[in-house]
Amino acid sequence: MTHHTIALDTLFEAAADVRVRAHAPYSGFFVGAAVVDGEGRIHVGCNVENAAYPEGVCAEAGAISAMVAAGGRHILAVAVVGGPAEGDLVVCPPCGGCRQKIREFARAETTVHLKDAAGAVTSLRLEDLLPISFGPEHL
Repeated sequence: MTHHTIALDTLFEAAADVRVRAHAPYSGFFVGAAVVDGEGRIHVGCNVENAAYPEGVCAEAGAISAMVAAGGRHILAVAVVGGPAEGDLVVCPPCGGCRQKIREFARAETTVHLKDAAGAVTSLRLEDLLPISFGPEHL
């Protein structure tokens, strides 16, 4: 895997740009996510809710699907932004299912970055978000 550096501002900008296109008519909570793959490409996703609630798609899952569709297989970094459609951003960590989805393509030290309305960034390693995790190497 090649090491690529993407400016954190660029990653958050990609997540914020896709966030406004989320489909969240039920919760009113719009989320955008961006992942950097092993080639240094950014892939984005937004949450897509569904009237049959459990059938919705999280922003992180959408970004991962876009990465895989483009041929990517390694996540180097993740950025997530979220909040009410007409409100301020709030720190929006990935749900448990998305943490596991990130784990499929990332290493324990991969960083997940979260941003709030004031611009404060919280950066956490995947192993801190999903300790003692199960991954492909366990099969």
